[in-house]
Amino acid sequence: MTARLARTISSLAAVVLTAACTSYYEIPIETPIRPKLDVSAFQRVFVAGFVAGGTEDVDGNLETTRLLRSQLRTKSELRVIDADVLPLMDVAIDGRDAGAAAAAAEEKPSVPPAIKEDADLEEYEHVFANVDYWKRIGEEYQQPLIVTGTVMFAPQARSGIVQRDQEVYDSFGRRRVVPVRTYMERKGFVLKPKFIFIDGRTGTVLHSENYREEILYNANQTSPALSSYFELMDRLIPSFLSTLSSQRIRGTRILLQ
Repeated sequence: MTARLARTISSLAAVVLTAACTSYYEIPIETPIRPKLDVSAFQRVFVAGFVAGGTEDVDGNLETTRLLRSQLRTKSELRVIDADVLPLMDVAIDGRDAGAAAAAAEEKPSVPPAIKEDADLEEYEHVFANVDYWKRIGEEYQQPLIVTGTVMFAPQARSGIVQRDQEVYDSFGRRRVVPVRTYMERKGFVLKPKFIFIDGRTGTVLHSENYREEILYNANQTSPALSSYFELMDRLIPSFLSTLSSQRIRGTRILLQ
C-alpha cells in the first residue's frame, strides 16, 4: 500500500513538473470559407437596384445600392459598374424595359403604390423572373453578374417581460449583480433584404438569399432611422460578401512546448 502511494505521488510530481516547464503559445490562424456562388465566369458586377419599402425615412433602394457597391469595390475582385439605379418598380408595374420606363417617368412622373408590408412586395417580384429584361440589361453592361432584390426596412414596436442585470448592495456594502425580470416597451427597426444574383449573359437567376435582422431600443430612447439601417446592414454584409468571394475567419490556437 505504501509503495503504491509512493508511485502515485511520484506520478503527480512528474505531471506538476512537466506542466511547470510547459510554455503556452497563442498562434493566430485564418480559416478560409469558400464562396456560395461561383463567379469565376464574370469580370464585372452590377448592383442594379432594389424594390424597397417600409419607411419613408430611409431610401432602402439607393442606400443599399450605394453600400453594396462600396463594399464590393474594396472586398471583391470583380469590377463594380457605376450606373444609374434601375427603376424596377416602374418596370414591374408597366412591363416595360428600363429605357421606356425612365422616359415615361420624365414625361409624366408616376407614384407607385407605397410598400408598407411584406405582402406589398408580391406585386413587384415577378420582375426578377423576366429573363428577357435582365438579358438586355446584361448586354448593355457587357454581361456582368447582376445583383438586385428587395429591401424591407420598417419600424417595429414590441412589449413584454425582459430580463436584465441589476446591481444590488447588501448591508455591508458588498456589490452583486442579480437578474431582474421587468415589463418593458421597446421600439426599433427590422431589416429584411432579399439578395438576388442574376446571370447577365442569360438573364436567369443564379442564387437568392433572404436575411432578417432587427434592433430594439427602450421606448424612451431615440435613434435615427438611417443609423439603425447601417447598423443592421453591418451585420449582414459579411454574409453577403461570402456569397461572392472567399472570406477568412480569424482566430487563435494554443500550442504547448
